Amino acid sequence: MDKIRLLVADDHPMLREGLVAVLGTQPDFEVVGEAADGDEVVRLAERLDPDVILLDLEMPGTDGVEALEMLREAGSRARTVVFTAYDTDERILGSLHAGARGYLLKGASRKEIFGAIRTVRAGGSLLEPAVADRLLERIGGEENLPSNRRLTSRELEVLALLANGLKNSDIAGRLFISERTVKFHVGSILAKLEAQNRTEAARIAVRRGLVDAP
Repeated sequence: MDKIRLLVADDHPMLREGLVAVLGTQPDFEVVGEAADGDEVVRLAERLDPDVILLDLEMPGTDGVEALEMLREAGSRARTVVFTAYDTDERILGSLHAGARGYLLKGASRKEIFGAIRTVRAGGSLLEPAVADRLLERIGGEENLPSNRRLTSRELEVLALLANGLKNSDIAGRLFISERTVKFHVGSILAKLEAQNRTEAARIAVRRGLVDAP
């Protein structure tokens, strides 16, 4: 059985050691490295070539979002699950824009952590329900919209990637869904935002605070 090679990044030694111990209970996991800051994450990712990085956001020096951007620029093949206490809209969207494939809040159960790691290793993406709710709450004042005009959490994920200029095939790969499904979501997004094309949808999304400006 091929093991999932993990890099654990958190600046709190006791929490990091606890995570390593918990992850070590799974026969298909192998922790190959530990990092205490973003710069160390990037260095170890290049040297150790992990499959999955479990990444805290608030670390000294280079933080988690900056580390994600640096990993993307370096062409790292590692998939990242953010594991943090921070559930602000900016942190969530910033992490997704920078390339995170999963987002868990500290306090998640062992089962949820294990599941997130296996899901992103398989090529999927995962947002825990509380995080998906936060994304939906980003739609400021849109509670008054009829239900058929509100974006779903999956549509918000697609919209964030669309606004960054990704093509349907790239979005499909990032979210582990078919291009046909992406096309369906894009059509729904355009209809709900009353946009004529993807560029206009991205503009509307930024103006309404659904996504950050690329």
